[in-house]
Amino acid sequence: MPGFRVIVLIALALGCLPQRTALAAEASSCLNREQRQQAQDSGKVVPLASAKRAIPAHKGEVVRARLCHGQNGLVYLLTLLARDGKVTHVAVDAGSGRLAGGR
Repeated sequence: MPGFRVIVLIALALGCLPQRTALAAEASSCLNREQRQQAQDSGKVVPLASAKRAIPAHKGEVVRARLCHGQNGLVYLLTLLARDGKVTHVAVDAGSGRLAGGR
């Protein structure tokens, strides 16, 4: 369904524009691919699949995931897209795999 894809892209673009929260500040210090691999290999972070399990299914599908430095250590910053097109951003503590925050 090409129409659905267009709606998803628009929703993602609109949802990513506001950058005035703590989550946006954390996103500015995200790890690159090599750093993510080192963190995972060292056992400092739970796998992304574990972090995704912290999100209730009704919140939406994870469409973007980043591993970033937060106030209390590493966090997964996840962008979710709900069936109604609503975009939500949540943070999951990368050490424990527990929900840390969201907007």
